[in-house]
Amino acid sequence: MAFTLYALIQTAILLTNAVAVLHEERFLSKIGWGADQGIGGFGDEPGIKAQLLNLIRSVRTVMRVPLIAVNSVCIVLLLLFG
Repeated sequence: MAFTLYALIQTAILLTNAVAVLHEERFLSKIGWGADQGIGGFGDEPGIKAQLLNLIRSVRTVMRVPLIAVNSVCIVLLLLFG
């Protein structure tokens, strides 16, 4: 398998899909990354854990609908061009 731009884009799409399907109550809370975790006080700089939780929530919220379209295009391209 050659390392192409399409393979790199497909990898990014698969990673985004993986983040988008993480469920907060079923998976993230079991490893200590639930909704109540990582909340700092007022004026405190958010830590790495809080920033990652915010990124996961943002990806799930914003990228849900565009991922459907992008996945559909990738499937069609794979079916057409192998």
